[in-house]
Amino acid sequence: MRGLLQSLHYAQWILPVLLLLPMLGAAVIWIAARPAEHEDDREYGESQISRDIAIGVLLLEFVLSMGLWWAFDPAQPGWQMVVDFPWLAEWGSRFTVAVDGISLMMVLLTTFLMPIAVLGGWTSVRHKLRTYYALFLALETGILATFLATDLLLFYVAWEIMLVPIYFIIGIWGGERRIYASIKFFIYTLIGSLMMLVAIVVLWRYTGGTTFAYDAIMAAAPRTGPAALWLFGAFFLAFAIKVPIFPFHTWLPDAHVEAPTAGSVILAGVLLKMGTYGFLRFAVPLFPDVVMIPWVRDGVLTLAIIGILYGALVALVQTDIKKLVAYSSVSHLGFVMLGIFAFDEKSVLGAQMVGISHGVSSGALFLLVGMIYERAHTRQIAAYGGIARAVPMFSAALALVAMSSIGLPGTNGFIGEFLVLIGTYNVFPYIAGAATIGVVLGAAYLLWALQRIIFNPLSNPENSTLSDLNRREVAVMGVIAVTIIWLGVAPAGVLDRLRPASAALVERVHGGAAAPAPMPAAPAAPGGR
Repeated sequence: MRGLLQSLHYAQWILPVLLLLPMLGAAVIWIAARPAEHEDDREYGESQISRDIAIGVLLLEFVLSMGLWWAFDPAQPGWQMVVDFPWLAEWGSRFTVAVDGISLMMVLLTTFLMPIAVLGGWTSVRHKLRTYYALFLALETGILATFLATDLLLFYVAWEIMLVPIYFIIGIWGGERRIYASIKFFIYTLIGSLMMLVAIVVLWRYTGGTTFAYDAIMAAAPRTGPAALWLFGAFFLAFAIKVPIFPFHTWLPDAHVEAPTAGSVILAGVLLKMGTYGFLRFAVPLFPDVVMIPWVRDGVLTLAIIGILYGALVALVQTDIKKLVAYSSVSHLGFVMLGIFAFDEKSVLGAQMVGISHGVSSGALFLLVGMIYERAHTRQIAAYGGIARAVPMFSAALALVAMSSIGLPGTNGFIGEFLVLIGTYNVFPYIAGAATIGVVLGAAYLLWALQRIIFNPLSNPENSTLSDLNRREVAVMGVIAVTIIWLGVAPAGVLDRLRPASAALVERVHGGAAAPAPMPAAPAAPGGR
């Protein structure tokens, strides 16, 4: 396969194509899919053409991106498939995109979940379809550019571009409190983003105001001296909000609950990973001396443990199934932060596996919640009870995905949590012991929810007439089930691609940055700016 891809010069064009294709698809939707006079999902209105275009583009995007799995060489350290174009030459910024193992898996997770989200939420949105799917495709470009950018100004622009579509997706097609949830999400993210922009500009000035290139910024970061702590704090705030780390998590339940089904899938499956990706790519490697300051490291680890336990305990008492899944994300992302800041190679690998697995499992849970909500029109756990008798395929899918979220051996959730706990135990055994309580609580809230939803007696007669999964939904959940089992029984391929970049990160942190030169005054930008 690698030879075929080389003959097609795949590495030279794939990254720009992955970024351009969704935007072209959005433009085609906007031009071709004119609104019908009367939209009704029971009939094929003109605006519904947008669905066909969107899913066609997203599936093509996924098929094209699959080549990255074979084109990427796990034995080769550093950036691969680099594409570099002039962009804002006056400021020293270039359109530079590339992949390493960390960004590779995030790109594949994104291109996998996007068509899954659209197919799973096929009937959840019934108005303004042209705008909805155009925004959804634009969102994919923003997400992919964030994971691929190796120029910090380009990264910031992509980070902000991503914010706009999801804001409108929640605000227009969300639930009753959609305006409140979308504005809260926007304000939280924007505040952190602006702080990060200030830090990026300061680092740019320490390069002489000549470049935003990642490697140049990495070389300049040690010269920031005492300012490094404040710069790290700016990056930390932006990424902590996006993860979200306790106590910056309060936007998450509202956004998840009010978002349409596909929006919830992408929020949980991909957007939260942008925060952890930011720590792995920027906050930690740029400031290795800062993250090893005892009170900084201990503070982040403490917040991670609080998030693990708090998210699980709050999930345990939820009566709304969508809120339960939302708070479970707070708990699972706490494991990711724990693994990163333990700074053991196993824990860092495990943190990324938890992130990937959470993207698949939480995305699937939100899909299933959306599917049953369309049938029963309620998210209250008490309103179900024993529906396995009426919807056996739905119940089987829910049970499998719940087991994967719990971390049952043989499913995708096990290997990541196991590596995080083993790696953390090597460094902080007591913290690892506290984290295992979160594993137990995770089993408690999900198993209890399963009991009340599908295993109890069928107490509500209305539920006996619920329709089971249709062929489209069975196909979607079948793909997810295969992915869950594949990642659970054969994770070596993913780990092999993550390992070189993870090892380099751990080595940089423990080795520290190069001895910093005497701290000069921040140089002025060219032209006196």
